[in-house]
Amino acid sequence: MPWDRNQMAARAAQELQDGWYVNLGIGIPTLVSNYIPEGVEVTLQSENGMLGMGPFPYEGEEDPDLINAGKQTITELPQTAYFDSAQSFAMIRGGKIAMAILGAMEVAENGDLANWMIPGKLVKGMGGAMDLVAGVGRVVVVMDHTNKHGDSKVLKECTLPLTGQKVVDRIITNLGVMDVVEGGLKIVELADGVSEEEFRASTQATIV
Repeated sequence: MPWDRNQMAARAAQELQDGWYVNLGIGIPTLVSNYIPEGVEVTLQSENGMLGMGPFPYEGEEDPDLINAGKQTITELPQTAYFDSAQSFAMIRGGKIAMAILGAMEVAENGDLANWMIPGKLVKGMGGAMDLVAGVGRVVVVMDHTNKHGDSKVLKECTLPLTGQKVVDRIITNLGVMDVVEGGLKIVELADGVSEEEFRASTQATIV
């Protein structure tokens, strides 16, 4: 069976390395913090001005002043630091963040990423994704392999406005894991019960 949202997040958490500073995007990536491997310490950074985000609060313990970039309530840690968004983006643009785990609407076989808008639909803004994909050391995308119509979101070329060109290193979907390599995508891992034939049939991009 394909992975569900939590299984995708748990697989993405395996990408974390001890001592890293990591930015988690909106959607499935926010769940990654629930699956940080034992013995691995990472510091989560939010582009709205928080370094060292804690887990989601229990019901009734929410603090409306503590939110992540997706406007979800979170908790603080003893080592949490706060700063303005200018300082936050200076960390990102200065290459201080080791990895970003982001959601996406589309990813192309050359690593192009589209994750910020659909033309004609209201958006609040581009957020921090464009800076993240340009400034962090590694970009991992977590998303469903196909859209609600069953069409592949892993494409030869993105059709939506790009967030960044040739920026994605690894793609984790509900069907498995791919790396962006020369000439296309390389299958790294298949979800339990997903065959390579099924994976290829659901992928428009070139698999090498």
